[in-house]
Amino acid sequence: MADQQDSSPLIVIVGATASGKTALSLALAERFGGEVVSCDSVAVYRDFEIGTAKPSREQRQRVPHYLIDVADPALANFTAGEYARLARIALQDIRSRKKLPIVVGGTGLYLRALLDGLFSGPQRSQELRDRLRESAAAKPAGYLHRILQRMDAPAAATIHPNDTPKIVRAIEICMATREKMTDIWKQGRDPLTGFRIIRVGLNPDRHLLYERINTRSARMFEDGLMDETHHLADRYPQTLAIPNSPLNSLGYRQALKFIRGECSLAEAISATQQAHRNYAKRQLTWFRQERDIQWLTGFGDAPEIQQQAVEIIAKQM
Repeated sequence: MADQQDSSPLIVIVGATASGKTALSLALAERFGGEVVSCDSVAVYRDFEIGTAKPSREQRQRVPHYLIDVADPALANFTAGEYARLARIALQDIRSRKKLPIVVGGTGLYLRALLDGLFSGPQRSQELRDRLRESAAAKPAGYLHRILQRMDAPAAATIHPNDTPKIVRAIEICMATREKMTDIWKQGRDPLTGFRIIRVGLNPDRHLLYERINTRSARMFEDGLMDETHHLADRYPQTLAIPNSPLNSLGYRQALKFIRGECSLAEAISATQQAHRNYAKRQLTWFRQERDIQWLTGFGDAPEIQQQAVEIIAKQM
C-alpha cells in the first residue's frame, strides 16, 4: 500500500445479497461526490437484468456506475482477473476526476482480486489448449478433470468437472510451471496501491435478511424472470452447459428447471429463495474472514445505518 499522504480514499461496501448495499452506496455517493464500481460476477453480463438485481436505470442516472453490462454472455468466461483489470482502470479514472470511488458488491473473489491481486500465471498456449480439448473430445467425460486431479488435487477439488475452460487453464499452468497451480497461487500477487481503503460491511438481523431475500426472490418471478430466462436461453444456448455461466446463476437456474418442466412454479420460487439464503450465508462467512471491515448492524437503506456509515467515512477522509 502506498504511503498515506500519497493515497486516495476508496470506499468498499460489502454484505450479503439483499442487505441494502446499493441503497447505501447511492447515499454515500451523493453525500461525498462518489461514483460506484460494481463488484458482482453476474451483473457484469449484458442482457441479464431481472435475476441480477442490478441498480435500476434511474439509480445509474443518479450516480455513475462501472463494471455493469461489460461482458458478452455468449462467451461466459469473464474471470476475476479480468474484473480486477477493468475495475482498476475505473478506479483510476474516477480518482483522476477527483471523485470518490465506491466499490460495492457481494462477489468476494472479485473483490479479493481487485484489492489483493491474483497471480498472473504463465502465458496462454493456444496449441496446448487445442490439444487438451481434442483429447477431451476423444475421451470419456471427466477425462481432463481426472488429469488435473493427478497434477493438482486441491485445484481439481475447486473446479467443476464440466468447467472445461478452468480445467484447461489449470492444467496449462501446471505443465508450464512444473508446479501445482495451488502452490503458485500465492506467488506474484499484485495488490492495489495508491488507495486508502475504508471497508464497511452490512450485517442485518439474519431473520429479517432472510425475509427480504424471500420477498425479493418471489418478486423476480412476478417481474418477468421466467420470460427473461426463456429469451436468454434461446439467445445463448451454447452457455447452458457451462456451470459458471450467467444462465446457471441463482434464479436463472431455477427458472430454467420450470421452463423444462422439471418443477412447478412454486417449487422454482422456493428453490430460488433457498439458494439465495444459502448464498447469503456463504457471503457472510467469506467477508468475516476479510480484514479491517467496520460492520454495521442493519440494512443499507436504513437512515440510521447510512448516518453511521457517513460518520465512519468522514473521520477517515
